Amino acid sequence: MKNPMLEVVSLLLEKLFLISNFRLFGSDCPGEDKEQSDFYEINSFLRGDVLEVPRTHLTHYGIYLGDNRVAHLMPDILLALTDDKGRTQKVVSNKRLILGVIARVASIRVDTVEDFAYGAHILVNHLDESLNKKALFNEEVARRAEKLLGITTYSLLWNNCEHFVTYCRYGTPISPQADKFCETVKIIIRDQRSVLASAILGLASIVWMGLASYTTLPAIFIPFCLWMVG
Repeated sequence: MKNPMLEVVSLLLEKLFLISNFRLFGSDCPGEDKEQSDFYEINSFLRGDVLEVPRTHLTHYGIYLGDNRVAHLMPDILLALTDDKGRTQKVVSNKRLILGVIARVASIRVDTVEDFAYGAHILVNHLDESLNKKALFNEEVARRAEKLLGITTYSLLWNNCEHFVTYCRYGTPISPQADKFCETVKIIIRDQRSVLASAILGLASIVWMGLASYTTLPAIFIPFCLWMVG
C-alpha cells in the first residue's frame, strides 16, 4: 500500500518543479513570436535520433521518426476535456501545457520538426554523451516510440518527455533534469536554516491571519517534518 505521506511529498515536489520551470505569463503559443527561421537540416536527422530543444529553464526531448516527424511526450489539458482530434492535434500552447501538467494528462504525439522545435535550435543525441549510456539501434528506438503513441499520465518527476526518450533509446526511463531538481530539494531540506525559515513564516502567518487550524497546523507540522528529515 502506498504511503500517504510520500504521495503528499511527491505532489508538493512536482508543483515546486512546475513553478520553477514554467513562466505563468507568456505568449499563448510558444511559436507565435519566433524570429528564427523555420528551416532545419532535416536531412541530417536519422530515424531514431533523440532531438532536444531548449525551453524556459528546461530542455524538451523527442524521437525523430523520419519524414519530418517527431514523437514526443506533451502534457495537454484538452485531452481531459475533449475527444476532438482536430482540436487536440493543434500545436500545444503554454496555457494548455501548464494546465495539462497540473491535470497530469499528456499524450505521446507526432508533430513536424518545426512544431516540435517552436523556433528553437535543435541538438541531436546530446544525451548519448551526457549520460554515457549505450544506445539501442536507431530503428529499435523509433519502433519503441511508435508503440507508445497515445494518451498517457504525466508526471514531472516520474513520467516526462525525458523519461520517454531515455526509455526508447536506452531501455531505461530516467530524467537527469528531475533528478537534479530532487537533489536541490534535498539540499534545501537538509539545511537547518530551512527549519528556522519555515518556523518564522508559520509564526508570521499566525500573527497575520490569527490562531486557526489552517494556520497553526502547517506552522507546526512543516518545521517539524523538515527537522525530522534534515
